Amino acid sequence: MSEGLCQHCISGVRHKGTPEGKVEKIGGVDCYVATPSGAYDESKVLVVCTGVFGISFIDSQLLADDFARNGYRTVVPDYLNNDPVPEDAFDAPGRYDLSSWLRAHGEDVWKPVMDALVATLKAGGVARIATASVATAIAHPSLLKPEHLERYRDESKAPLLINGCEIDPAFPRDLQAKADEIFKDFAPGYERLYWEGCTHGFAERADFNHSKSKAGKEGAFEATVKFLDRYL
Repeated sequence: MSEGLCQHCISGVRHKGTPEGKVEKIGGVDCYVATPSGAYDESKVLVVCTGVFGISFIDSQLLADDFARNGYRTVVPDYLNNDPVPEDAFDAPGRYDLSSWLRAHGEDVWKPVMDALVATLKAGGVARIATASVATAIAHPSLLKPEHLERYRDESKAPLLINGCEIDPAFPRDLQAKADEIFKDFAPGYERLYWEGCTHGFAERADFNHSKSKAGKEGAFEATVKFLDRYL
C-alpha cells in the first residue's frame, strides 16, 4: 500500500439519502453538480474533489448537496477518469490494492481534467473558485509531505483550512503540528481544526452511531462553510 494511503481510505459508513444534483459535462469533464434552490452568487463555485470512490459515491453527492443548501453551487468533477476504486472494496478494507490504483492516477491523469474544468468555469463567468477535498487539503489530507505544504505556502494566495483528526496514518499528529509551523505567518489565512476520536475519512464517511465521529463530521462541515463564507 502506498505511503500516505491506509485502510481508512476505503472504510467507513455509507450514508443514506436521495441526491438532489445531476451529472453534467463541464469542459468535457463529467461532474456531479449541486445547485442552490434559491438565489446565489453565480460568480462563485465550490469544487469538491472526491475520495477514491469517485462522483457516483452517494456520500460525495450528499455532501455536495449540503454545500448547495448553504448557498454554494458545488461541482464534483470526475478527476479519476471514470476509474474509481470499486465500492465493494468498502466491504473488505485493507484487501484492495490501492498502490496499483494510485500509480494509475497520478498528476498526469488528474491535472488535465482539473485544468479543463477550471478554464471552462472561468470562461463561463466564474470569478472565484474554492476547492474542498475529503482526502486532501481541507479534510483529513492524504499523501502530503512537508515540502508540499511549503510549496503551498510559497506559491499560493488562497487561504487554507485543514480539518485534521486523531486517527490518521495519512496525516498524523506530528505532520499536523508541522503544518501549523509552516503556515504560522501565512498571510492569506490559515486554520487547522483537530477532531478527537475521528478517523481518516470522517468528513465524508463518519459513523453516526459514534458520538465523536458524528460530531466531527458535522463540526468539520460547519467550519468549512464558515470558512467559505469568510474567504470566498
